[in-house]
Amino acid sequence: MVVAAAAGALVAASGVGLGLWATSDGDGPAAGSTTAPTGTAPEASPSPSRSYPLSRAPRTIPAVREHTAGRGPGWRPERAHRVVVNDGALADEGRLIAGELGLAYAGEKDDERPGDLRLVLNRDAGANPESYTMTVRGGRVTVSGPGEAGVFYGTRTLKQEVRGAGAAPEGVVRDEPAKQRRGLMLDIARKHFTAGWIEDRIRELGDLKFNELGLHFSDDQGFRVESDTHPEIVSGQHLSKAEVKRIVGLAASRHITVVPEIDSPGHLGAVLAAHPDLQLRDAGGRAVRGAVDISEEASAEIVDDLLDEYAGLFPGGRWHLGGDEYQALVVSDPEASFPGLAAAAREKYGPGATVEDLATGWLNDRAATVRAHGRTPRAWNDGFFRGTSVRAARDVEVAYWTGKEIGARQPVEYLDEGREVVNYNDEFLYYVLGEPLTFVYPTGQRIYEQWTPRVLRGTTAVPSRYDDQILGGSLAVWCDLAGSQTEDQVASGIRLPLRATVQKLWDPRRPELSWPEFRALADELD
Repeated sequence: MVVAAAAGALVAASGVGLGLWATSDGDGPAAGSTTAPTGTAPEASPSPSRSYPLSRAPRTIPAVREHTAGRGPGWRPERAHRVVVNDGALADEGRLIAGELGLAYAGEKDDERPGDLRLVLNRDAGANPESYTMTVRGGRVTVSGPGEAGVFYGTRTLKQEVRGAGAAPEGVVRDEPAKQRRGLMLDIARKHFTAGWIEDRIRELGDLKFNELGLHFSDDQGFRVESDTHPEIVSGQHLSKAEVKRIVGLAASRHITVVPEIDSPGHLGAVLAAHPDLQLRDAGGRAVRGAVDISEEASAEIVDDLLDEYAGLFPGGRWHLGGDEYQALVVSDPEASFPGLAAAAREKYGPGATVEDLATGWLNDRAATVRAHGRTPRAWNDGFFRGTSVRAARDVEVAYWTGKEIGARQPVEYLDEGREVVNYNDEFLYYVLGEPLTFVYPTGQRIYEQWTPRVLRGTTAVPSRYDDQILGGSLAVWCDLAGSQTEDQVASGIRLPLRATVQKLWDPRRPELSWPEFRALADELD
């Protein structure tokens, strides 16, 4: 981006180079960057004048929603510039951006110096806490917002501007996300991902203004987090609790909520391997893969033990309960195939109750368990059923991923019930390793050009009147054929889909850039 017309009008680019982008989470210059000699004064910046053309909007991913152009030299980091904050709550944000740009973190200061980057918490209770304003004027930058998250996102915009163009353009950015949930879900149950790889994804997500990381860590193939209450179920390759704490802490520093998922009552094969007495059996006595017998009280006890145990490890506000693909409900006549479940349903809920009622009751009970820890429950859409006498609790968010299940319900049915929905549309947002069944790897171009948060199922958008009930969306990495790709291949494969997804979640308008332009910008900023 050109922020000045005449050669020599811009501030010299000292301090901007490859070394600037070495990773640093501290309060000093990034590794590999240079520092100014002691006593060196900052270079004088030219004063704004009519000799400068009007600035152009920053080029970032996601794109900023509003930019008011100005005339002036813009701002670029120099070795003697400092980062200051008006509130100690912004110390983490200040230290992070200082380390990334090779600046000095000076803490809380009231004075002004040339080249300052000032972070301001204005605590406007009526504003979106993820919104921010960034003002570039007079050789200084001010990033302000009503919440720490918004200020953080402003620093991400600044980081991208400097990385892509070497400077932030003169003017004012006003920005906020359209959708409150912007996520990536990782299936770490079928495939073990190292803690370091997950942490790298968190850094990537933070820079792109995502705010949610889902960890699906229990399935038929593995249980991947250390457990004190039930160590017998934990797979050999797993994350220790210390590693999870580091992951959660790093995510929190990037304003990302880690959403855990222990899927039940299906997908519990790793638990059942250690507790075969809890496995569901059909009328012929045959064991049903991955399905726990929900008529047994001990089944609920072990799952609740785990939910209670991990509540302290994952302190975020949401919890994914799964609820999908319970094998007792993928047959044509569940009552005939599973008479024990049918009998338990009638005993608990009355003579007309069905296996669907029993499964809904299971979901409600698990929702109550996580709700007691202050969590908002979430479940896959095929864990909700039509025409049951037992209804799923009203606060359970719908994670809508498919319309292929038996008795599939259109998305508007959930929305007409007043439910809030998170978009995981499997035709756009499912990255399934090995491409089994009919899955194909999603492309950034298809998401960018064809998907919006209102496209919940297939390729058709729900009416705009439901927009406020759609909380956001999430790209999902599933590891059905775990050996199909390495960690590095997964990271490479989801790179452009992630960028396209967050663009569509951040700004509801049709993107200004064509796909080739957007892809080129992604390459420029990486």
